[in-house]
Amino acid sequence: MNAAASSPVAGAGRFGSGQAVRRLEDDALLAGTGRYTDDVRPEGQAQLAFQRSPYPHARIVSVDAEGARGMPGVLAVYTGADLVAAGVKPIPGVAGFKRGDGSNGATAPRRVLAHERVRFVGEPVVAVVAETLQEARDAAEAVMVEYEELPMAVAIADAIAPGAPVLCEAAPDNISAEMRHGNAEAAAAAFAQAAHVVKLAVTNQRVAAVTIEPRAVLGEFDSAARDGQGRLTLRMSTQMPSGVRNTLCDAVLGIPRDEVRVVVGDVGGGFGMKTGIYPEDAAVAFAARALKRPVKWIAERSEEFLATTHGRDIEAQAELALAADGKVLALRIRTHANVGAYATGTGVAIQLLIGPWVQTSVYDIPVIDFHFKAVMTNTAPTGAYRGAGRPEAIYTMERLMDEAARQTGIDRIALRRRNFIRPEQMPYKNPMGQVYDTGQFEKVMDQGLQLADWQGFDARAKESQARGKWRGLGIATFLEWTGGNVFEERVTVDVKADGVIEVFSAVNAMGQGIATTLAQLVVDAFGVPIEQVRVVLGDTDRGDGFGSAGSRSLFTGGSAMRIGAQRTIDKGKELAAQELEAAAADIDYAQGRFTVKGTDLGIDLFALAGKQAEQRIFVDSTSTVDGPTWPNGCHVSEVEVDPLTGDVAVVAYASVNDVGRVVNPMIVRGQLDGGAVQGIGQALLEQVVYDRETGQPVTGSLMDYALPVAGTAPDFRTEMDESTPCKNNPLGVKGVGELGTIGATPSVVNAVADALARNGRGATSPQLQMPLTPTRVWQALHAPA
Repeated sequence: MNAAASSPVAGAGRFGSGQAVRRLEDDALLAGTGRYTDDVRPEGQAQLAFQRSPYPHARIVSVDAEGARGMPGVLAVYTGADLVAAGVKPIPGVAGFKRGDGSNGATAPRRVLAHERVRFVGEPVVAVVAETLQEARDAAEAVMVEYEELPMAVAIADAIAPGAPVLCEAAPDNISAEMRHGNAEAAAAAFAQAAHVVKLAVTNQRVAAVTIEPRAVLGEFDSAARDGQGRLTLRMSTQMPSGVRNTLCDAVLGIPRDEVRVVVGDVGGGFGMKTGIYPEDAAVAFAARALKRPVKWIAERSEEFLATTHGRDIEAQAELALAADGKVLALRIRTHANVGAYATGTGVAIQLLIGPWVQTSVYDIPVIDFHFKAVMTNTAPTGAYRGAGRPEAIYTMERLMDEAARQTGIDRIALRRRNFIRPEQMPYKNPMGQVYDTGQFEKVMDQGLQLADWQGFDARAKESQARGKWRGLGIATFLEWTGGNVFEERVTVDVKADGVIEVFSAVNAMGQGIATTLAQLVVDAFGVPIEQVRVVLGDTDRGDGFGSAGSRSLFTGGSAMRIGAQRTIDKGKELAAQELEAAAADIDYAQGRFTVKGTDLGIDLFALAGKQAEQRIFVDSTSTVDGPTWPNGCHVSEVEVDPLTGDVAVVAYASVNDVGRVVNPMIVRGQLDGGAVQGIGQALLEQVVYDRETGQPVTGSLMDYALPVAGTAPDFRTEMDESTPCKNNPLGVKGVGELGTIGATPSVVNAVADALARNGRGATSPQLQMPLTPTRVWQALHAPA
């Protein structure tokens, strides 16, 4: 995207902020010329394959790899013992959290290859490197591993039961960490005086992040680099290149960071699952350094179901205390979160801290009493998945609000109005100490109701009834927190004499269109056509940063780009002042040209770059935003339930979303609608299942794990409200990547509950649990009254 235009002002206005610019990334992807990790095939590339644990919990008695080492094409066979002997350290686990007795949070050491013990089906045990993939697979299967099977627990209830098998000696109760928030005494007093108490058991089932591109890693070792000391380059599909490098170097291999470069090309989806380092990444890195030749591993789909981090998986007991007029007095929640066999810092933080930050959502709830526990089980670890704690929290809150309306007889819209935080309360500190800078929640809800034609629902319900269907109406009013609490970002801006502005950012592309959005911000600042902007991402040699997660890319990375561009223009003014023999304060800049105020004397931006010694104007800029953003929305869905089969179809979906200032409406709508489809998938279809008796995963392929497809999605009516910009960043933007997922799940489940209640099955509504498959809904319809 570096073709120079004949006029620097041509087309600039059509490609700046607020315009639905077609994504710059898409031409190459649609033409099949994208560059994913598996598209890169260096000379001498070897392939790596794993043998994985077939047991959920077992002691490794012995490993016999001698036969495999002698098989055709085999270059190396590595076991857990081999890596321990080589000094490879475990991947860091939970840190910064405490157990109930005050001791540090606990987890078993997570080895790159299992050593002495395996703790879930699919844990990598042996790595084989061979000339071809088939040779690597054959040899991996030939390694003889003897196991002594141990008792296991994959369900939360089994893991916390007395006498349960222990995954980690430092946590004999299998509780990795726990946290309490709020004031238990004040909450008890509020519940004691409440006119209404609503109780709900809520399960947020385990789900898998099914990206089009699976995890992929290519390690290349350059023996000549660093004056013959050698250097490793990892090309991989990740959202956080710097984070992967840092953990690999600092914690796992114990080598200086400058010995490793991480490069990211096109990424076929992330959804949070591609944040941080995996054992497989470290195994490839070790093998490439040891063999001094390229080594590649591309995950198979079955490996992704077995061994990537899963999402959600919490069980909550929630209670809401209300006054007679519907004012919420207190919220009490107890949850157990299944964090899998190895408790990661991310997995624990999501459920014990990040989700609770938004638990009270858009409601003015004065008192909370929360107690959250992270439970270890013999399942794959959990971690970030689109929304990461916020969908779980909002789902619980919105289910409670609708159930409170049913039990008290108060209209659910009136109940929400009664409890909304008001604009004049901003900035508002919620009971978790989080500060909302802005928000007009009732205004957003009113727009959502109008867009959904809430008042016209009865006529649509009658039409559905005539066709034998039960129609339900669901709503979710909510907010979320974005940012990952990493607010600093670095960019470089390089104005080249050949007519190109090349910018680098450490945020990462993964299909969300961030390169286009960053390019639009550069167009805003410089007033040049977008064809003259080149965006570079995904290279730790170019710059470090947090990466892309927590819906932070635009409000941190974009803000940094805006500030970096302005700093470049300011530097250009100083250089132009020298060329034009004027004071810098007398220099104006607009549309690719510096001019002396009040005169026609000036110089072109790129001509000025050509006059510099290095033929460029270069700025390395680091900046910080003031805090997180709090996007919010009102999502209204309508479903039709077939009472004969239990089948549920989402037939209408309308949403109004306060995402602050919008840079590219097309991209924002795509993020909101795509997120909503994922939320609908969790509400109706998706669930990772482990057999409770054997510990074996039974949803190990797309034949068993149901995903939403095009026919699942309704015709979305999606609008954005830009009237309340964020005050914490110079762009006024708010994160948007996860908002649709967070709102869709409770909206759809509330719609199903409403359909049942309208047809005399209101008593079953509190028992509804996701996914609302036809079988589950049919059982609810035929349960004894």
